[in-house]
Amino acid sequence: MRLIGEVGIRMAINPGSDAAFSSQKSESARTRNVPSTEEEVFYKYCRAAYLTVFKSSLENILSKDQLSLVLQHAGRNPSQKTINKYWTPQTAKLNFDDFCMILRNEKPISKKELLNSFKQLDINDAGSISHTDLYSLLTKRGEKMSPEEVNAIINLADVNADGKFDYIKFCKLYMTTNEQCLKTALEKLEVDSKLRRQQFGSHKEGSPESHPVPVTKPSPGLIRKTDQEPFSNKGDTRSSILATTRKFTSSISLILTMGTTSNRKSKLTEPNLIKEWQRVQSKGCFFVEEDGEIINHQYKMHIAQRSMVYLTIKPLNLSQVEGKLSPWLSVDTTMYILKESESQASIQLMGFTELQNREVFGWTGELGPGTYWLIPCTTGCRLRQEIKPIAEEAQLVCRDESGELFLTKEFRSTLSDIFDVIDLDGNGLLSLEEYNFFELRTSGEKCDEDAWAVCRENFETKKNELTRQGFMDLNLMEANDIQGDPRDLWVTLHSMGYNKALELTEACPFVIDIYAEKCKPRIKAVQMEVCSGQLEKAICKSVLSKGEARAMDGYENIIVHTYKCDSWITSVIENKSDNKVIIHVNNEQSRNCVNNRGLNIFAVEVAPKSAMVCQHVMPLNEHQEWLHHCVYSLVS
Repeated sequence: MRLIGEVGIRMAINPGSDAAFSSQKSESARTRNVPSTEEEVFYKYCRAAYLTVFKSSLENILSKDQLSLVLQHAGRNPSQKTINKYWTPQTAKLNFDDFCMILRNEKPISKKELLNSFKQLDINDAGSISHTDLYSLLTKRGEKMSPEEVNAIINLADVNADGKFDYIKFCKLYMTTNEQCLKTALEKLEVDSKLRRQQFGSHKEGSPESHPVPVTKPSPGLIRKTDQEPFSNKGDTRSSILATTRKFTSSISLILTMGTTSNRKSKLTEPNLIKEWQRVQSKGCFFVEEDGEIINHQYKMHIAQRSMVYLTIKPLNLSQVEGKLSPWLSVDTTMYILKESESQASIQLMGFTELQNREVFGWTGELGPGTYWLIPCTTGCRLRQEIKPIAEEAQLVCRDESGELFLTKEFRSTLSDIFDVIDLDGNGLLSLEEYNFFELRTSGEKCDEDAWAVCRENFETKKNELTRQGFMDLNLMEANDIQGDPRDLWVTLHSMGYNKALELTEACPFVIDIYAEKCKPRIKAVQMEVCSGQLEKAICKSVLSKGEARAMDGYENIIVHTYKCDSWITSVIENKSDNKVIIHVNNEQSRNCVNNRGLNIFAVEVAPKSAMVCQHVMPLNEHQEWLHHCVYSLVS
């Protein structure tokens, strides 16, 4: 435990310079004509904190010191370990989206947590700690503070007297400072009309048709540093409208009125005589990462001879109640088919599952003999981080009258569903390869052959594969190993997309079916990665080849490509010039729409000689007509 990271002492040392905020709604938000959602309030606080340090959300964080400062203004008081987690040796800059994502990960401390941190040191429950004990603790345990920092704490007149540190007064001072600084920052935001018009990562204030469920997209500097590629996902996403001092040199508008599901023009249909074709199946899953990225299984498919192929992907229904559908069935699940070649720089895109019949997306075409990559994709419009609070945590383990530990019925049902998800070939058993995908997801480590042999000796197996009962017993053993403490079990469940109520909210399992007319295809899951890189290139190529292209007026080298089908709309921005460009994107006039960025207004930076996916858009309610109205503006 690092006490300083928890109690936020630096904030109280210099209260006049640090603006902090919590996740509670402000008074100004409660009194607005249109009630604010939790997300609107969150982003408003983000704006207030960011603008305390920077003039505009388009300004980047350029150093560790700036990152530490802006996080302190947001009430996070980061440790050096926290700073190093987000500012790696490869990081050159972070943007406003990164800042929002970090705030989601690094939660503010509550007054109760603050008090409990100190009470662990207050053996006599006196409400204070001696300066000697405080000095020893802060300079020798956890991430150590410097003597100067500790002396600054001890010199705080309001909370120190007679050689003792009054932590109850300190906690009150800390919380009061947070509230006052937040109030000041928000008042500044409200009074300054220019700042108020900057809808940093939020919908138009007061719009009754706002449906904000933001998922921040971190800049590449936060994740990895790669070489420049022809189709780059290195676009520097900015989740804010541009500062009013910026000028738009050119704009184009796109207006598309889309029908309901019942009016789809191109529906997926099975080929004739498909029952005579040979079929294989595999399962997989999309998982939402903490930073909002989506990770999933990727596959290799082998076709022995030239053949017509029918390929589908759809969400996997796990409901054990007949007639009840899993809530994630509305998540879009598509897949890109790429021909494997020796030169990975030249992607041969064979097609993607653009036709749809209810929740099933499919593709039909002829494929020659060879090996193909199958890369599943979801736009992120309907699969995103959960925000709603959980009222009551589900119980995972109990003890019987004799003191023996057992798994609750609810937990066993969840484990059974997890078994179905990780049983990729659907044979009712877990191979070592299948189990290792589960291990990599939940622990980051693989189970080797020796450990698997021990597992087979102690738990029920068939054909050297783990049965469902064996999987249950394995989890019960782990629960016993930690004396029933559920924390490690929850780590596993959260990794698999479950919330505290045992609801699958941040994952979407899917199933792939492949039919071939003249040979039996083979499919194998080979890796589980973030949906970027190869996929980004594939999406760009598909949109550039199939979409409508419109160049910016007066700037023929800057082109907005738009692909639409009955189910979604994707836009790609292509920059053929030798200079980077910033494109401002405004979706405020759209109706019944949701996009993968979760923002009505944002900006993207496109590198020279590159193309990047700008946004995916889907209907919020697919049973109603939807209008996509977007204005793309070039920023001077």
